[in-house]
Amino acid sequence: MTERNMQKALEEAKRVVSLIESDALTEDQKKAIQTDSIANFNENVNPGWLEYRKSVSTDAAFVEWEDEGDVFRDLNGVEFIDCLGGFGIFACGHGNPEIKKTVMAQLNRYSLHSQELVDPLRGYLANLLGMITPGDLQYCFFTNGGAEAVEMALKLARLATGGRWYISTVGAFHGKSMGAISMGGKGAYREDYIPMIQQVQHVKFGDAEAARVAIENLEAVGEKVAGLIVEPIQGEAGVQIPPDGYLKALREICDEHGVALIFDEIQTGLGRTGTMWRCDHEGVCPDIMTYGKASSGGLVPITGIIARPWTYEKSGVGTGVEGKMFDNPWILGSPTFGGNPLACAAFISTIRYMLENDLPGLSKQKGERYMAGLAKLHEKYPKVLTTYRGAGMLMCMEFPTDEVGHEVTKALFARNVMTAGTLVNAQTVRIEPPLVQADETIDKVLVALDEALAEVGEKYGLL
Repeated sequence: MTERNMQKALEEAKRVVSLIESDALTEDQKKAIQTDSIANFNENVNPGWLEYRKSVSTDAAFVEWEDEGDVFRDLNGVEFIDCLGGFGIFACGHGNPEIKKTVMAQLNRYSLHSQELVDPLRGYLANLLGMITPGDLQYCFFTNGGAEAVEMALKLARLATGGRWYISTVGAFHGKSMGAISMGGKGAYREDYIPMIQQVQHVKFGDAEAARVAIENLEAVGEKVAGLIVEPIQGEAGVQIPPDGYLKALREICDEHGVALIFDEIQTGLGRTGTMWRCDHEGVCPDIMTYGKASSGGLVPITGIIARPWTYEKSGVGTGVEGKMFDNPWILGSPTFGGNPLACAAFISTIRYMLENDLPGLSKQKGERYMAGLAKLHEKYPKVLTTYRGAGMLMCMEFPTDEVGHEVTKALFARNVMTAGTLVNAQTVRIEPPLVQADETIDKVLVALDEALAEVGEKYGLL
């Protein structure tokens, strides 16, 4: 345990600031950062994390230090092709210069708000989101992380409908705060926190009839359902794509029973799957939608929800048709940093960049290039790469075992390509690169993957 020592803390803070502000590091500084990083993670962050991430490297020698475009670099300038994308953060690439210019301009003006005066960027951003989201989605609430956005969606559903129950799906991932993890459909994330929110039923993903039965059974015993929350494509569960018509069927069921339909588009939204929002694939508008990941522009975290007017009118958040007034305009919450000017500037510039460069269309095109390559590799190594699937630039590969998947990710990492498994194992490995990844880079990744599959296939007798 570190002894409390303010003078020592000041000296250490000065040293670290000087490293951050350095234009170039000496070899001694690089070695110090590497040693410090390992010690600090083990002693002050999470003692199990470095061991957990060994699936991508055989040691902890790689310390991330710089990024640019579709790559990041370690302390020594070793460059890695990013096929992980921060689980969806870097849709616009690493350190996008156009978005960074906007953020720097706002940083030089003011970065956080007074909490009392009107901060204009929050309003501009909300207006823009109303323009690029489906249907009559209109009112925004901005948060800092994905789980926080999900919490706001769950709370709004209760306020708007008067219900107390939620329907979620097996395999779902909605975050790790108590409300969000209660909706989660993976036991490994839930079991240590039970009991949590009790009024939750999980049904099979992709089965609209299962959702209908769950709602009707609850109603039969006098219970009211507030919301049905679903990822249009389950990301953490291994890029599980439901059958066409699933989202439309859920919309019809929720309309019939007065249930708020919540789409969690934190990972699938903003061009990732080849349309601006995955729900655009079926032309469905939810009552509440969460967003995040790519909304940061890869620079400043921002997440949130956007909701249809009826949810606010019936909830008492604003003046509505039932005459409810602004007796508690912050009833959903009041996060200190939610929707701050710096984050809003990043998101506004991200929207501009995405629309100017048609990132959803780019995602579709580049995803098709990847999928064509994966089809050939599956045919070549069917016992190693057992299957693959995807939409746009959200794809995954499946392997016969977790161990084989780990070995493939390590073999790719040795070839300077970063990937990662899903949901605490690597039997399913995601490919989720920046949407701006160059075609030449995609081809390099596919060559590296060919070599990795051959190497692992030979090791495990799968050729």
